[in-house]
Amino acid sequence: MVTQTVVVFHNPTPSSAPQPQWLPVLLNERLQTGSYCLPVALEKLPPNYSMHSAEKVPLQNPPIKWAEGHKGVFNIEVQAVSSVHTQDNHLEKFFTLCHSLESQVTFPICVLDQKISETTLEHELKLSIIWLNSSCLEPLVLFLHLVLDKLFQLSVQPIVITGQTANFSQFAFESVVAIANSLHNSKDLSKDQHRRNCLLASYMHYVFHLPELQKDLPKSGDSTALPDPRYHTYGRTSAAAVSSKLLQARVMSSSNPDLAGTHSAADEEVKNIMSSKIADRNCNRMSYYSSGNNDVPSATGAPRPTSKKHFHEELALQMVVSTGMVRETAFKYAWFFFELLVKSMAQYVHNMDKQDNFRRTRFSDRFKDDITTIVNVVTSEIAALLVKPQKETEQAEKINISLAFFLYDLPSLMDRSFVFNLIKHYCNQLSAKLNNLATLISMRLEFLRILCSHEHYLNLNLFFMSTDTAPASPCPSISSQNSSSCSSFQDQKIASMFDLTPEFRQQHFLTGLLFIELAAALDAEGEGISKVQRKAVSAIHGLLSSHDLDLCCVKPEVKVKVAALYLPLVGIILDALPQLYDFTAADARSGKNRASGSEEQDGTSGINQNVALAIAGNHFNLKINGPMLSSLTYKQYNVLNADTTRNLMICFLWIMKNADQSLIRKWIADLPSMQLNRILDLLFICVSCFEYKGKPSSDKVSTQVLQKSRDVKARLEEALVRGEGARGEMMWRRVPGNDRFSCLSENLRWKKEQTHWRQANEKLDKTKAELDQEALISGNLVTEANLIILDMQENIIQASSALDCKDSLLGGVLRVVVNSLSCDQSTTYLTHCFATLRALIAKFGDLLFEEEVEQCADLCQRVLHHCSSSMDVTRSQACATLYLLMRFSFGATSNFARVKMQVTMSLASLVDKAQDFNEEHLRKSLRTILAYAEEDKAMQTTPYPTQVEELLCNLNSILYDTVKMREFQEDPEMLMDLMYRIAKSYRTSPDLWLTWLQNMAEKHSKKRCYTEAAMCLVHAAALVAEYLSMLEDHSYLPVGSVSFQNISSNVLEESAVSEDTLSPDEDDVCSGRYFTESGLVGLLEQAAELFSTGGLYETVNEVYKLVILILEAHRDFRKLTSTHDKLQKAFDNIISKGHKRMFGTYFWVGFYGSKFGDLDEQEFVYKEPIITKLPEISHRLEGFYSQCFGAESVEVIKDSAPIDKTKLDPNKAYIQITFVEPYFDEYEMKDRVTYFEKNFNLRRFMYTTPFTLEGQPRGELHEQYRRNTVLTTMHAFPYIKTRISVIQEEEFVLTPIEVAIEDLKKTLQLAVAIHQEPPDAKMLQMVLQGSVGATVNQGPLEVAQVFLAEIPADPKLYRHHNKLRLCFKEFIMRCGEAVEKNKRHITADQREYQQELKKNYNKLKENLRPMIERKIPDLYKPIFRVESQKRDSFHRSSFRKCETQLSQGS
Repeated sequence: MVTQTVVVFHNPTPSSAPQPQWLPVLLNERLQTGSYCLPVALEKLPPNYSMHSAEKVPLQNPPIKWAEGHKGVFNIEVQAVSSVHTQDNHLEKFFTLCHSLESQVTFPICVLDQKISETTLEHELKLSIIWLNSSCLEPLVLFLHLVLDKLFQLSVQPIVITGQTANFSQFAFESVVAIANSLHNSKDLSKDQHRRNCLLASYMHYVFHLPELQKDLPKSGDSTALPDPRYHTYGRTSAAAVSSKLLQARVMSSSNPDLAGTHSAADEEVKNIMSSKIADRNCNRMSYYSSGNNDVPSATGAPRPTSKKHFHEELALQMVVSTGMVRETAFKYAWFFFELLVKSMAQYVHNMDKQDNFRRTRFSDRFKDDITTIVNVVTSEIAALLVKPQKETEQAEKINISLAFFLYDLPSLMDRSFVFNLIKHYCNQLSAKLNNLATLISMRLEFLRILCSHEHYLNLNLFFMSTDTAPASPCPSISSQNSSSCSSFQDQKIASMFDLTPEFRQQHFLTGLLFIELAAALDAEGEGISKVQRKAVSAIHGLLSSHDLDLCCVKPEVKVKVAALYLPLVGIILDALPQLYDFTAADARSGKNRASGSEEQDGTSGINQNVALAIAGNHFNLKINGPMLSSLTYKQYNVLNADTTRNLMICFLWIMKNADQSLIRKWIADLPSMQLNRILDLLFICVSCFEYKGKPSSDKVSTQVLQKSRDVKARLEEALVRGEGARGEMMWRRVPGNDRFSCLSENLRWKKEQTHWRQANEKLDKTKAELDQEALISGNLVTEANLIILDMQENIIQASSALDCKDSLLGGVLRVVVNSLSCDQSTTYLTHCFATLRALIAKFGDLLFEEEVEQCADLCQRVLHHCSSSMDVTRSQACATLYLLMRFSFGATSNFARVKMQVTMSLASLVDKAQDFNEEHLRKSLRTILAYAEEDKAMQTTPYPTQVEELLCNLNSILYDTVKMREFQEDPEMLMDLMYRIAKSYRTSPDLWLTWLQNMAEKHSKKRCYTEAAMCLVHAAALVAEYLSMLEDHSYLPVGSVSFQNISSNVLEESAVSEDTLSPDEDDVCSGRYFTESGLVGLLEQAAELFSTGGLYETVNEVYKLVILILEAHRDFRKLTSTHDKLQKAFDNIISKGHKRMFGTYFWVGFYGSKFGDLDEQEFVYKEPIITKLPEISHRLEGFYSQCFGAESVEVIKDSAPIDKTKLDPNKAYIQITFVEPYFDEYEMKDRVTYFEKNFNLRRFMYTTPFTLEGQPRGELHEQYRRNTVLTTMHAFPYIKTRISVIQEEEFVLTPIEVAIEDLKKTLQLAVAIHQEPPDAKMLQMVLQGSVGATVNQGPLEVAQVFLAEIPADPKLYRHHNKLRLCFKEFIMRCGEAVEKNKRHITADQREYQQELKKNYNKLKENLRPMIERKIPDLYKPIFRVESQKRDSFHRSSFRKCETQLSQGS
């Protein structure tokens, strides 16, 4: 009920009586709203006041008294809040005209001050429909459901006006399109995460229903009571009641699994609601439908058209015939019209009780043609958007997704063969119009993944035996098809079941299309293809995940059938093997690569891509009469990323787990060995892919990790907003209600802290329980994956027993097993893995020890690693496996020398590199193995137990030394000594010795000691040369270590002189890859590179001399070219760098004190970098040993005076450090000419200690003595170590005059500066300043005045006096030459400096002249006759020895 008049009372003052005034609400059937100024009555209003306005009240008797003469004095503003009145002219006109058609009215009718006759009714109604889009947005939104309902009713209801039938279908459709466009373009209306208008989505979900047709309508000429001429917007009695009924009347498509309740009940409610609107309407102008197709019983006696319209048919027709902007806009918002089609079709099937009819008979052929046309037109529109110069990719993706969901719903309503033809036409048409491969595959993938998310996907694919026998009735259940499915397997060849054959694509249409897109994506190249590949793999991965979670697929026999549907995926993955991400390379766990990944494969295992792509409508010739993907070794594949590879591996393992195992075994048995090796390569990648990473710590979640998580979620949110992913599309198109859309618009999906459904594993701050749960799930996944891999290996082993290729397969199986043992695994898996490994050893022991040498070595290392595990179960399994390995090795050769060598090598590598190594557990395991050997009764009569005991004792000894190495990681010199000591114990095992040399080289390289690293490799090469000379007699090979003497004199220690190393063939040694000619060349080339890095370019020449001989013998001219290029660079460096190279600085270090243990009273010469100073090495050694013994227990002695050990504190550790420099005899200096020769092959070093006879270190010139100490080391520098022990020490004392002679010799650097080419002016001036400068020339003058002023009285000093005089003479001569040379190189501003130098030189020369020219006559008298054979010893003797000879001669 609507109030007709508003009455208000005006109180001028609080004490005065109320003064009434009024305002009619309706005027000409319209609400009066806005501002008004009303007159105020001063007395009671008359009874009929509401019939008139306050301004036009007729005269009353008695008259009404008005304030201020009936003038307006009271201002009022009226605002209407109505769900009945539109308050919009366009809407009001539209609803009024619609009402005039529904009810019998008298013409002309008055609409908004306009009178409309019956003859102009049709024209005005069309105009009102057109102008609906011009309505104000707010009233249009409020009455949207009424407007759309009226338009939909007008589109299907033929209207008779003045005896003529009017058709408003086209106008109604265009108006709906315009309204949809306006709502989407409005910035004030909310949109969901896929930019769909929430009002339209809510209307589709809750309100839409098929238009109710008006029946039994009287003609316009009948004489009946006329109803109220006003229109009824919806004829409802209560808005709340209608709303509740509408919410209950939802009728979705039959394929929607989210809605509960029966459709029939909902339709009854809709009918009841609609019947309440027209219960009392006996007269209208709308005609009704004729009874075609037995849809509705006809009413007799009423006129009806010859044909009847259905809404879904009319809507499809309008979508087909629309043109221009209407068609473009309709396709732009295709989701809305496709939803209209699907829902109207579903309601039509329900209302007409056609659920039990065959799908192919539910709809007319004309409607099917219209649907086909719509799909073709929409597909063309998608292609047109993608080929535009300015690509509208986002809009094309939205339309593509809308079309996919439309076809997604059709199989539940229409004939499925018809729908599949639509899908085929889509693929054909899109392929014909798109030239960009990545875009084409991406669009079709998105389309297919939506179709494959259908709830009846398995029924649509799994049980079709052929296209002719595809069921058209409702899909049969899974259980009813098991027998027929099994029979189909028997009719096919097993090998073809794992290929994408035409028969498979015919029987499993959607799956075949998806596999074709996956294969095309993996084989494609170009920009953006990585994203397409990721999308393709994700589609398959999502499907398998849904199957695994589907309660209908829980039974094993059902999963077998589901897995059979995906068997061709195995062939696709095998073909894509070179493209898979290499997890082993990423983890740097192993240096081996997948060598078999690029080998040629048998043609029977590939995919005929031309046929497959032709079926899918792909006109791209990706593979044309060429080799298979797996044989294209030259092609640069687009490598998949880690996540994509991981998802693909999960798919592969899921299939292998759930498929029929007997079928898998038969398939493997029929495969060629090359394909089996490819499967093993795939399993190898799977093992590395699924490795347990451990449980993260809850208190170590850093801010960066949290920020990264937020960034990833933001990108994922953006991807979903753009409409990526079928699952995302399913979410937004199935979520009902405005409230839910507003929730999605605020992205609460990602604000989980604001939602009640926040998942625990998605929180930023995870608790310990949540982390434990994640770790448990991750561990279970890894265990499950590796157990599946192990089962596959068992199948391959069983199949290979009957094949001739078991020797080649054994290596692949072992490689996978070793890789799994190198990863972090659960005890459950390790128990099964060790059991399989023991079976392998027992079954293929002979091949294992003869053919798979390297695999056996890796296996020993991994098993030994698990022998140190903290888990008792794992240790016991590893011990049993290692013992069985040694036992079968002994049984095969009666001597398990190889296994002993490999176990020993593995132990050294384990202790050196393993982070989780436990010495105590390993010792327990060794004792367990020894107990096995003692209790093995079958082996007691053989030498086996004794050999096991010897091996274990040696292992314990090595374990002690190697463990000790870990304590000295911060002391590189001690570490190298320990490594060298351990290595020497392997001298009888060349492989082990070589391994340790390489380990030492690696350690040196990390410390940037490149020369020492190179020496380690030279020693290794010499060792290889020794054994190659025993095995092969070639003139171009080095004759053992002797050929390496020019590189280093230390190499002779690699000579093979031991008895047990003279027969490498019999003793099964030298079996590694380095004991070959190519291995020798490789070692020498590595050494040359390191020598070059260390600056020893002369040594590079000596190394390449050996290499060139081998390369010339092999005619390897490519390498010869590279070698000579490197030699040229080395010689260029020698010329350019010369004396600028830095070779090393040497220090003598002595250790004293019982705290040092074995180092007590040991003396070494340390080699340090050239820029190292004495405080640096002192600080380093003091710091390290202070950590070992305590800072208060370590004392560093920095002078070179002899130490009295009796005066040292026994509770302290003393370190004496002194700088030393290379020492050469005079005859050596003749051969050591260059700067390099004076710093290479050094064994003798000298340091000086000044002293006086009174005991003081320093004194006057005539009192200063000096003790020269010459040290001889065990080996020559550079060596494989940076410190070498001192084996000999010599001392000789210099008298004061001898000290002066030695000091003056050091000042003769002038000769070097003078003869340097090109001349260095700065160096020359610096030396001159130190020699003749005014402040320093007193030094040489003072020495001359002390020792040359007078002839010594002692004849023994004559020769020293004369030698010093000659030294001064040469000194003055060199100074003069230097001054003259400096004169030629000075600049104009240095002339004054030159004059000063000349003046100082002349002064020094004049002062020294008397002393230099004075000779001793007696010096030239013969004292004794020198024999020729003693000349060398004379020159090599010190002055002190010369004095002894003089005294004996006299």
